[in-house]
Amino acid sequence: MPESVSSRSDDVAGALAVADNALLHDGVDPFNEQSRLDLASGRRSVRLARDSGTAIAAAAFGNGELDLVVLPDARGRGVGTALLESLLPDLEPQVTAWSHGDHPAARALAERHGFDLVRTLLRLRLPSLDTLPGSPAPADGIRIQEFDAETDASDWLALNARAFASHPEQGGMSAGDLAEREAEAWFDPADFLVARDTTGRMLGFHWMKLEPNKDDGEVYVLGVDPDAAGRGIGKLLLAEGLRRMREKGRSSASLYVEGDNEPALGLYRRFGFVDDAVDVQFQRRGFDEVGRR
Repeated sequence: MPESVSSRSDDVAGALAVADNALLHDGVDPFNEQSRLDLASGRRSVRLARDSGTAIAAAAFGNGELDLVVLPDARGRGVGTALLESLLPDLEPQVTAWSHGDHPAARALAERHGFDLVRTLLRLRLPSLDTLPGSPAPADGIRIQEFDAETDASDWLALNARAFASHPEQGGMSAGDLAEREAEAWFDPADFLVARDTTGRMLGFHWMKLEPNKDDGEVYVLGVDPDAAGRGIGKLLLAEGLRRMREKGRSSASLYVEGDNEPALGLYRRFGFVDDAVDVQFQRRGFDEVGRR
């Protein structure tokens, strides 16, 4: 058990230190990109569990989201339970929480405290970019261009909202969210491809994340207008993006996809992507359902 669970002014740095330590041990980041951006901007609050003054567990919470991590050396001592139970009165009734890597202990903790499994996110990996399938023939009248923030941002935001209308995070991206990512060190408009038809209408996009000094390239987001589905635009964009990754010296590629998105999974598997990791999301049941009201 921790000596104390509390909040203070240096908590964000402490929380990130705990998360970074866990990442090195587990190979999976307990705080995803959005969590880290939210912490940096102050959109989420932080609570730490400490032992002898040292942070041994951290929680980032707010806006209906919760991420919780315990240092590897402190696991199995009830630290996660104590931290979560300190948070429960302050959480929204149906807050969601990720378990990156689907740790059995995290699953057990969630189930004991009234959280149900609601989503599965798969991480797929293409082990080698040396043997890509041949590029498909361009769809009639479709041209692929690099993203231009001045001329493409509004069209992209509208298309992204349509393409991911049922996606809780991606479909709700705002102009501010886009600008926040454009300010990241890894962002390069040359790695952000958009497809337009002869009228200039944007029909799809492939946004890549090529972080410096890494061999792996990420298919950050691949989206197609639902009205243009079935025309091979997604396949064309994926092939072109992977080809560019290879030209830029990347040897492998990875991506995240919803576990129930069969069309996308089919596309990625045809290109040779294989399962690499699993993230799961839990949602807290309403107070009436767990007997807390």
